[in-house]
Amino acid sequence: MATTNPYQSYQQNSVNTASPGDLTLMLYNGCLKFLHLAKKAIDAKDISARNTNIQKTQNIIKELMVTLNMDIAISKNLMALYDYMNRQLIKANIDNDKSIIEEVESLITEFRDTWKEAIQLNRQQQYGGGGQI
Repeated sequence: MATTNPYQSYQQNSVNTASPGDLTLMLYNGCLKFLHLAKKAIDAKDISARNTNIQKTQNIIKELMVTLNMDIAISKNLMALYDYMNRQLIKANIDNDKSIIEEVESLITEFRDTWKEAIQLNRQQQYGGGGQI
């Protein structure tokens, strides 16, 4: 009889039932997790782990790029920023440069925090009487 990991089941269920806004938030949080692991790998001089975690971050950024609606003006600005971060991660990986990872981490943190605030405001407007407190 196969046993399932309850944490994996919970995680999979969270993804399957999440709203599009929550999925984007999960992608930002994933980026931050892998950037943190890449920095730890640089400190540990673990080239393989650094490369793996930077590539995981790049894959998430590519996913964020694909989901942009280019009919909306701000999407063009976001695309340019995502492209910049992706290029910076390539440079960080080649140069083994923790400071570049920290720069990207700072940008992702700002995006994540802004996105989280937008989700909260949207929920207040939908469910909390127009967001008035």
